[in-house]
Amino acid sequence: MIDLHEVATPAVLHGRDDELDALARLLTASGGGCVPVLLRGGWGSGKTSLLRTVLARARRDPGLHVVSAWVDPLERDLPFGMVRQLFEHMAAVDAPVPPVAPDSPDTPRTNLAAHSDPYSAPWTMPPEALAARTAGQEMAALGELYRQVARLAGHKRLVVIIDDLQRADPASLRWLRYLLCRGGELPVVVLAALAEEGTHPNTDSLAAVLPLFRHQLTLGGLAQDAVDSLAEEILGHVPPTAFTAACREASAGIPLLLRAVLRGIRARRPADAGLTAPIAEYVPADLGPALLARMEPLAAHAATTAAAVAVLGGSPSTDLLAATVGLSVSQVADAVHGLVRAGCATQTGSEVSLVCESLAVAVSTTVLPSRRMELHVRAARSLHADGAPAERVAAHLLPGALGERWAPEVLARAAERAYEQGDLARAATYVRRALREDAQEESRARLLALLGRLELAFDVPVAVGSFERSLELCQDPGERAVVARGLAGALLALDRYPDALQVLRTTCESLREADPADAMRLEIDLIHIALTNAASAPDAVRRLKELDVDDAPDTGVRRPLAALLSLREAMAGRAGEAVSLARTALERGADPMSDASVVYYDAVISLRAAGETELALEYAEAAVGQARERASVLGHVQAIGVRASMLCGLGRLLDSQADALSALAQLQGIGIGPSHSFAVFATATLMESLVRQGRPDEAEELLQRADLAGELNSNWVNDYVLMVRGRLRVAQGRLDKALADFLLCGERAGARGTSGPGFHPWRSEAALVHTELRQGDAARALAEAELALAHGWGTPETVGTALRAMGLVTGGPEGLELLREAVETLRGTPARVRFAQALADFGVLARKAGRLPEARACLQEAASVAHECGATPVTDLALAELRAVGDRPRTRTFQGAAALTPTERRVTELAVQGMTNREIAQRLYVGLRTVEAHLTSSYGKLAIDGRSGLAHALAAASCGP
Repeated sequence: MIDLHEVATPAVLHGRDDELDALARLLTASGGGCVPVLLRGGWGSGKTSLLRTVLARARRDPGLHVVSAWVDPLERDLPFGMVRQLFEHMAAVDAPVPPVAPDSPDTPRTNLAAHSDPYSAPWTMPPEALAARTAGQEMAALGELYRQVARLAGHKRLVVIIDDLQRADPASLRWLRYLLCRGGELPVVVLAALAEEGTHPNTDSLAAVLPLFRHQLTLGGLAQDAVDSLAEEILGHVPPTAFTAACREASAGIPLLLRAVLRGIRARRPADAGLTAPIAEYVPADLGPALLARMEPLAAHAATTAAAVAVLGGSPSTDLLAATVGLSVSQVADAVHGLVRAGCATQTGSEVSLVCESLAVAVSTTVLPSRRMELHVRAARSLHADGAPAERVAAHLLPGALGERWAPEVLARAAERAYEQGDLARAATYVRRALREDAQEESRARLLALLGRLELAFDVPVAVGSFERSLELCQDPGERAVVARGLAGALLALDRYPDALQVLRTTCESLREADPADAMRLEIDLIHIALTNAASAPDAVRRLKELDVDDAPDTGVRRPLAALLSLREAMAGRAGEAVSLARTALERGADPMSDASVVYYDAVISLRAAGETELALEYAEAAVGQARERASVLGHVQAIGVRASMLCGLGRLLDSQADALSALAQLQGIGIGPSHSFAVFATATLMESLVRQGRPDEAEELLQRADLAGELNSNWVNDYVLMVRGRLRVAQGRLDKALADFLLCGERAGARGTSGPGFHPWRSEAALVHTELRQGDAARALAEAELALAHGWGTPETVGTALRAMGLVTGGPEGLELLREAVETLRGTPARVRFAQALADFGVLARKAGRLPEARACLQEAASVAHECGATPVTDLALAELRAVGDRPRTRTFQGAAALTPTERRVTELAVQGMTNREIAQRLYVGLRTVEAHLTSSYGKLAIDGRSGLAHALAAASCGP
């Protein structure tokens, strides 16, 4: 057995250099003796091309006598038909032979030996001797044939080349066996090609010959370098490797298919144009019939079975194929066996698949559309009857004909499964196909509701239409409530607040007597939405004050009601009650699958207003994960928008920016622009992050792009926009505009009962602007009011923020003490940016008061905390003040590895390597006390106690954030 590896690409026969070299060595091997060589390969593998190339090369060798036969199936019943083709023309030794190009595809399928060779012995066996009728006559003919071959081989080495050996007649196969068994000493090379086809009438005779071939070569798919060369030849330019690799995969490297694909690509696209479809779809339309014709002889029903495999796709089982094409399982098994032996199919267990995509495409295009639909319907029926998973059945219902009574139910189950797996596009496809069937109204209503949920991820306006049609058809109270809430959510995303309120109000009233629980659940969402709009907020607030958590008729309503009531408590300044209710509301997360609703984010916002920002962030992050698992775009956008706000409040400005940008991009993808209220919240959060980072120009550009620079509507979210816009105007030095925004924010918040400092500290911000404008009385009045409200609110964050404003407004020694109190109140809270601001303000006032040590310590800490958050303006202020007290800061932070001086960094690195203080001093040529001083300073900056924490601290710093 010869082990071959495909290497260089020859000029004519791509990818078969190794085989050609191996065959050349066998043809010209020194010494006598018979050399039998069998060339194996499936159809399309290039066996015939390889044999013709070998034949052409052999004829050019004057030391060889070459005979050849290309066996025709028509000669199977003709005794010695293959032998006749090899030798019958040699009797006319004086007849001239017309010249034929060595590599021409038109080489006649007859003997083409050099008849004029004077050393060739004449063929003297008369043709009638080959027409043997009895066993004795055949044996005599075999003996005479052997002697004739021996006579020929006595003059020159004889080379016998046979293509399609599997088609040879039995008498010729017995002759070949006779020759190989007895001609061991004859200088004869027999090179035969065998196609791996199915059973034939001469299988037994063939099986007796094959073991006698000592040398066997198997042709596989072309190697990558051969594909590269062939693609260059056919396309006329050097294509990218990624392209040729895709061609090889699509054709399994089979030369026949590969050439067809490449020629199809050349015919259908310009040389400088890219592909517009998967590579297999460039298969020429006329290839399929030719392939099926070649499959017909492989086995009974081979072509029919291959067509069914191609149409059904994937790897159908033999049982499914039998049910689909109307054959017995054994008939399909025989057909599959022939396909597998020929190399055009593979089988794993009972599952069958064609070897490559281009073959499947070519074969499937030969099947009429009506036949394809019939095959898919039969497959769906068989799978459904066997209890197969809904998604397997649905895959065949999609392209199948309409009319199966059970189809809508199966398609709906498949859609739900795809939805759970996050494949929303696939789920929507199943539902749309189900809606084409003749389904009952209730079933159609459920399908439309599911379609609406799915369409929210692609096109919100389209989802509104699906929800509306579902609500019209739906009769079940519970399902009506769910559909109404889904429709209201979609309308809200489009800023259609009145329509959303009307849907909820109408449906709620229609269900109040029949289903009080669902009615209250709808009312909860109704109140939540009404609160966000100034016109409807007063009535909503009155109704909200009447509710109690015990009013919930069941636990399914208790949690959303608790979320709404937590907001009420936060609005009233009762932080403790707000936190308790929020925990009840969020016991299953902020985005539970059983009751997805934006009302749960009221509880998250209440937690932040109550100073529990870190806990609020935990719930927001969990909601992001829940929405991601369900592939809910709107749910994910809402979750990351809320998370962005929490991150901004914690001073994680870059993380907040990333979330806000992601939310806006996803909203844009489903048709919601930056001016919609769903996008405005993320836009305002992003603006706040940019302003705190000292990037006002980018924030202004965002403001203009979202059309938020002018008058704003009464939506609740715009209170937040006014707060952020006011801070932007302060950063731009437009103080009058800033003051107007802060005061308007307060006016609007007061109208809906959210004027407490836990939501928007507008009084503190307005007081600081009044101070800058030298309007001291107005500034003090606002600052005092804010501080009183903050103490009543009771959370350190709101108290510290109000103390900072009061200290800056007051100034002097009293103001300095108020700022000191603000620093200590904010220390340890999640409000890192506000803490850094208070530190910097205290440092500035302390420097002006001549209290330089206190100023220096606070300014260094302010710079470090602000740098950690990314709050560049605060860092710049603190560093400028440090320079004013005579310091020369080398870095922008005084904490962490970034604060280490070059010498401290070198000393700590040597310490991490295990060197003692004395060894470090010797290495750096410094004193022992100097090393100790550098290490002590480094420990303080890295917030560690000693050497044991050095390695971890430095490693963490090198990894970055």
